[in-house]
Amino acid sequence: MTDQATEPDSSVLGRPNSYIGKVVPRPNVRKLVRGKGQFVDDLKLPQMVHAVFLRSPHAHAKITSIDTSAASGMPGVVRVVTGKELLEYCEPWVGVLTHFKSLKSAPQPAIAVDHVTWQGEAVAAVLAHSRAEAEDAAAAIEVDYEVLPAVTDPETAGDPDTHVIHPDLGDNIAFENAVDAGDVDAAFAEADCIVEETFHFDRHTGVTLEPRVILADYDEADDKLTVHMSNQAPHMMQHIFAKHIGVPEGQVRVICRDVGGSFGIKVHVYADEMATVALSKMLGRPVKFAADRLESFLTDIHARAHRVHGKMGFSKDGDILALEIDDLTGVGPYSMYPRTSAMEANQVLNFTGGPYKHKNYRAKARVVFQNKNVMCQYRAVGHPVAFAVTEGLVDLGARELGIDPVDIRRQNLIPDDAYPTNGASGIAFEGLSHHASLDKLMAAMDYDGMKAERDKLREEGIYRGIGFAAMIELTNPGAAMYGIGGARISSQDGAQARLDSSGSIVVHTSITEQGQGTDGIVAQVAATAFGTTPEKVKVITGDTDHVPTGGGTWGSRGAGIGGEAVLRAAKALRYNVCEVAGQLLQAEPDTLDIQQGVVVDRGTDNERMGLDELARIAYFRSDLIPKGFQPELMATRHFVPREYNIAFTNGIQACYVEVDPDTGFMKFLDYWVVEDCGTVINPQLVDEQVRGGVIQGLGGALLEECRYDRDGNLVNANMADYLVPMAGEMPDIHVGHVETPAGDSELGAKGAGEAGTAGAPGVVMNAINDALSPFNARLAHQPITPEKILKALGKF
Repeated sequence: MTDQATEPDSSVLGRPNSYIGKVVPRPNVRKLVRGKGQFVDDLKLPQMVHAVFLRSPHAHAKITSIDTSAASGMPGVVRVVTGKELLEYCEPWVGVLTHFKSLKSAPQPAIAVDHVTWQGEAVAAVLAHSRAEAEDAAAAIEVDYEVLPAVTDPETAGDPDTHVIHPDLGDNIAFENAVDAGDVDAAFAEADCIVEETFHFDRHTGVTLEPRVILADYDEADDKLTVHMSNQAPHMMQHIFAKHIGVPEGQVRVICRDVGGSFGIKVHVYADEMATVALSKMLGRPVKFAADRLESFLTDIHARAHRVHGKMGFSKDGDILALEIDDLTGVGPYSMYPRTSAMEANQVLNFTGGPYKHKNYRAKARVVFQNKNVMCQYRAVGHPVAFAVTEGLVDLGARELGIDPVDIRRQNLIPDDAYPTNGASGIAFEGLSHHASLDKLMAAMDYDGMKAERDKLREEGIYRGIGFAAMIELTNPGAAMYGIGGARISSQDGAQARLDSSGSIVVHTSITEQGQGTDGIVAQVAATAFGTTPEKVKVITGDTDHVPTGGGTWGSRGAGIGGEAVLRAAKALRYNVCEVAGQLLQAEPDTLDIQQGVVVDRGTDNERMGLDELARIAYFRSDLIPKGFQPELMATRHFVPREYNIAFTNGIQACYVEVDPDTGFMKFLDYWVVEDCGTVINPQLVDEQVRGGVIQGLGGALLEECRYDRDGNLVNANMADYLVPMAGEMPDIHVGHVETPAGDSELGAKGAGEAGTAGAPGVVMNAINDALSPFNARLAHQPITPEKILKALGKF
């Protein structure tokens, strides 16, 4: 392996003909818009059967009997399987991490064995030649239940007299944690102004365009398991299937081709997917399961669902002196495997107040089990809660003190020259740009003019509001995120770059593509580092038999970690190719370079040899290469951040809204985001990631809610009653950038996929509250619906 220090031109970002920072079309777009994508449900294998799961209608019940005799004899049915039968083929799992010391959970089976713990949990599987036949047979299964009390109120779930969902655990408390930094009590005692608010964030889910789909194919002759699935982390799933299904890890192949959206939904272990793989091993034939939309609402992970009481103390001049929060979140009956259901609450605890320089901070978080669908990480894990709470309190304090909301933020944001530093909770910041971002935001919007217009229109009975929200975003997470707790979730990524016989390059990368543009980013980085064009780069992802081991795509880590591995591999390949060219041209390798697919003289750019000719000689005319020299036309590199476990980014958002006090409806008038995600590789892709994130955040803030009744029944599991953002309702979003490169890598990229979601709930809440301020009305319960606005105004 060539040592990186000996590779010439160590600065890739300054190379001629760089594609970093340029808009380059995504290589897979043409295929997808023509309907040529290959999704899991498009696959059909010989002898394949379809799995349909009979699901519990009850949130909590004992299974007293299951009669499958009628279903087993129905047309097309191959087999009906219960949870007890499947235990032999799939070992239950426990969703805990050892560094979350108090976290506990019960073992979760693939199919319920003797009791069910949420409405929608599978109690039996039907395997048939068609999905329709399997659905008909599932309806013929007779199950007798003894209904048990359902735990559905997180406020009382942890009480001693509340029914315990899993008696072996002793209570329904899944996890507790706390932070206590500085002298909070003394700071509050000195405060001239103290504001308090209780914030509520309801449950919602990802609603991906493509639902979860899996096709498992176990070959008993070779003890080989091949799984096609719509997933973000193929190597994680490879290990989990090996461990729980009982197949050697090297004999498990996980393939994730085109994925129709994920948002964090498809990076967890689902019971029905584990059951599908186990059923394939049981039958020795391919088994496909595709969740329909109802099943998606009942079984795709839900997120948020927090009640946070916040308290912030200020000096009379507007300095933040202290912050205290108490966070309660109700999850499902199990902690989700392997990432757990404690991570969101833990990140609320650690990130609240993160943009600000105060040092007195107290926080506690409690996670409780409930008889509702499982909960886990979803886009911007914990961030929307943390920053809605923080920014809501900052605005409340500004209003009490009579200070402009921009001025109070400018006064308290961590200075741009203060880095490296630590936040109040102890999280480490390498370098952020809160003030530069705020300055850029102010330059983009006519704030003074907007305030004047708002105040004038209020005299005419038109109520407009301006909202702001500063935020930080977790990206490029290292081993302290999951690996330190025992989860086999890689914090590193690998890339392999090779020159093919035509002179193009092929890049195999462990990060995955699910619609966010990974393939395009990889092609741009590889083309720049190697010296060719993106059209000459073929990118291969999502196949554990063909890509290096890595973490996949989650936590806004693809460009920052996977992109750096690609850069290093392509850079090493360039050096190797220049060594071959040096042998053929009788020149020193460090006097040569590659530009636009041609070997040139370094410094003069004089063209010497095309890569197609070099590849032809290297692969087919080795007799022309001096003896004693062996061309190496492939390079593999890996990367994991070492200096900082998290590469934090930052940003600030603002929006301008109008609220109708007679109907409760609000409309967006304008929206701005300034985001610092380090080196911007493709501005168009970053802008669209930010815009998409904002829309998803606004969905949770204004529309989306998984509603349960007191018995644990999900009452709006359909697209008519579960509202998602539509294009006509959403604002135009102006996106700007500040670039503070990550110091851990040459590429300097951080993540951008979750920042929009992180800030949106706080900014729109503050804008609505500003619009309602003439009525002395406030809202702190999301989603903020017209009914809640009217109720706050005393009209509903």
